[in-house]
Amino acid sequence: MHHFTGDIHTTRHFLTGVDARVKLLCVLALLVMTVSCRGCVFPLLVAALSLGTCLLMGVRPRQLLLRFAEPFFIAGMVVLLKCFCSGTTPLFTIGIAGLPLTGHAEGLREGLLIASRIAGAVSVVSAVGFATPFTELMAALAWLRVPRGFIEIALFAWRYLFVLFEDAQVVYCAQKNRLGYAGYRRGLSSFGTLAGALVIKAFDNSQTVTTAMVQRGYDGTLPLLKHRPFRLAEVAAALVVVAGMGIVWKL
Repeated sequence: MHHFTGDIHTTRHFLTGVDARVKLLCVLALLVMTVSCRGCVFPLLVAALSLGTCLLMGVRPRQLLLRFAEPFFIAGMVVLLKCFCSGTTPLFTIGIAGLPLTGHAEGLREGLLIASRIAGAVSVVSAVGFATPFTELMAALAWLRVPRGFIEIALFAWRYLFVLFEDAQVVYCAQKNRLGYAGYRRGLSSFGTLAGALVIKAFDNSQTVTTAMVQRGYDGTLPLLKHRPFRLAEVAAALVVVAGMGIVWKL
C-alpha cells in the first residue's frame, strides 16, 4: 500500500488538520483559474507553489518524479504536436528520416500554454492528494453532492487495488524465481498468465466480498465520515489564499 500512497499520511504536517472540504474548495478554485488563464505564468506559479508544498510536507523527490512522469510526458507530446502540426510562422526546420519537419511559432506558444496548464492542474491535485487521506477526500466530495454511486465505486476500487497489487507481487515473484521472465517470449507468456490470474482473483474476491457485506446488512450505501463544523481560521486562510491567487490571475 505504501508503494502507491507513500508514508505521507503517517506523519503530521501543517496541512494534516485542515478540513478536507476547505482544501478541496481551494483546489477547485485554483483549477478553474489555472485552466481559464491565458498565459503561462500563472499555471507555472501554481505548479511551483504546489511542488514546494509537497516538499514541505515531506514528500520524497522520487515520489514526485513517479507521480508526474506520465502527465509531463503527455505535456511534452502536446508541445511537439502543436509545434509541428499547427501555426503558420516558420520557426525552425529539422529532418527526421529524410522528412523535413517545420516548427511554427504559434503552435509552440499554444503547446507551451497547454503544457503549463497541465503542469499546474496536476501539481495542485497531487498536493491535495498528498495532504488528504483518500477516505476524507471522498467524504468531502460527498459533501459537495458528487453522486454517491461514484464515491462508493471509488472507495471499493481504492480498497481492493492494494489487494490485487499484493496478489500480483506474489505471482510475479513466483514466476521470476522459476525463470518466467528469462526471455522475451517467455516473459510475454508469463505476463499473460499473471494478467489472467489477476482477473480471476478479482472476480473471486468480488463474489466473496459481496456475500460478506450482504450478510452484515449492506443495503447498497456505505457510511461516510461525519464532518465537524468549519473552523473560522481555516476558512479565512483559504479565502486569503484564493483571493491572493485571484489577484495574480487577473494581472
